[in-house]
Amino acid sequence: MSTLPGVFNAATYFVDRHLTEGRADAIAIECGERYISYATLHENVNRMGSAFRHELGVRPEERVVLLMLDSPEMVYSFFGAIKIGAVPIPTNTLWTAADYEYVLNDSRARVIVLSASLHSRVADAVRRCPWVQHVVVADADQDDETIAFDDLIEAAAPDLIAASTSPDAPAFWLYSSGSTGQPKACVHLQHDMVVCADNYARGVLGIRSADRCFSVARLFFAYGLGNAMYFPFSVGATSILSPGPTSPQAVYKVIEQYRPTLFFSVPTHYAMMLAHHDPNREFDLSSIRFAVSAGEALPAAVFKRFKERFDLEILDGIGSTEVLHIFISNTANQIRPGSSGVLVPGYEARLVDDNEMPVAIGEIGNLLIRGDSTCAYYWNRHEQTKDTIAGHWIRTGDHYTRDEDGFFWFAGRSDDMLKVGGIWVSPIELEHTLLEHSSVQACGVTGRADRDGLIKPVAFVVAKVPDPGIELAAELQQFAKERLAAYKRPRWIEFVDSLPTTATGKLQRYKLRELVQSAT
Repeated sequence: MSTLPGVFNAATYFVDRHLTEGRADAIAIECGERYISYATLHENVNRMGSAFRHELGVRPEERVVLLMLDSPEMVYSFFGAIKIGAVPIPTNTLWTAADYEYVLNDSRARVIVLSASLHSRVADAVRRCPWVQHVVVADADQDDETIAFDDLIEAAAPDLIAASTSPDAPAFWLYSSGSTGQPKACVHLQHDMVVCADNYARGVLGIRSADRCFSVARLFFAYGLGNAMYFPFSVGATSILSPGPTSPQAVYKVIEQYRPTLFFSVPTHYAMMLAHHDPNREFDLSSIRFAVSAGEALPAAVFKRFKERFDLEILDGIGSTEVLHIFISNTANQIRPGSSGVLVPGYEARLVDDNEMPVAIGEIGNLLIRGDSTCAYYWNRHEQTKDTIAGHWIRTGDHYTRDEDGFFWFAGRSDDMLKVGGIWVSPIELEHTLLEHSSVQACGVTGRADRDGLIKPVAFVVAKVPDPGIELAAELQQFAKERLAAYKRPRWIEFVDSLPTTATGKLQRYKLRELVQSAT
């Protein structure tokens, strides 16, 4: 890791220093028809920090929730908060009002900054959160309950001295879904982004100032936050932000128009891109020097089909919200389709059995990771912190094997969580939701691979009505979709006479997985 001084503020490193190093006129962000130079980025980060401090009364270490689409305003808010020593919390834009209410109350956020199109999702929740003093809305006029982002930033001072934080001071939080569906906040420190930029962006991708970064994974993800914000800002490169849809058509259009050199996505989206064709021509991805995947295991078949079609090898890897970015990855010179790759420089790994003893090469073990980008702790989760973070090591919850060449191969989870489209889904949360339906007597959820080998939720349902069929299955899918984020819905409903349980009535989820395997 870069040697950091005793007084260190991440906003100074990722934003301010580009002016002193001669990159004031270089383009930091391209978003639609907007081209934001590093000088403009610096000024607007200062203005937003000044507004937080002086107009909104945000104090050091107070939280600011950011519920925003990928945009320059999101970047200004993130680094503006960090610069005054406050703590921004980029928040999933796909959640429900109940999720937002929980996060606002759990974090005791003083301010929430919103994109206008997301305001309706959280407006009622904000009214039930006594800690929230101010609601700032981008791309909207001020009303009786909100503050217009543009008016706020225009009136604020363009000069701002960074707070004298230490490298180990809190910088930002990211909420990660828990096994019961209730998210938990990973507290990241001022130095964590520098570690990831050094270890992965420089160590694996060889990122340079001429690079142009485009990420399908949004800024509220730990993965996307690096891809499209602090990775390019670590070297004075350009971030391409697109707040619009992430359909294959839209993504191909962005690639062809803005010509990224580093492209980041997730396996589910790579499969969607492969399924989309223009009958008149092939899409031009020739600007991309590295295509990166993370979030869930990339099937070898998707890797091979993408290479055959576009002559691009996808660098698959594994990271986590807790460790902030990718810590095991395939590299340009070391690729094994279907594997997660080798250790990223700067990280260490152990594979151990349930007694914490090392396992042999080729045997399945619990993956532990050591690296200086790991979060300090979970906010308000003392016992869970102790269960997950043991000294310098963090238990990832993943089962892996390692071969003789040092490549890691995913072998499942040690808990019941599912990765769907790169986002965690709790089977328990989905089960509890389906059980609210009047026709459901019992329910068990596990994962099933789709035709591309990607895991999606399947619900085994014991119905209260005789002869349940496709109509009830569709009704249950819609029922879940209306109550949960869309990505959490069950892709399949299987009606069964009973669920496998223990003598005490506990669901034997491993037997559900056996049912899935026997049916394939």
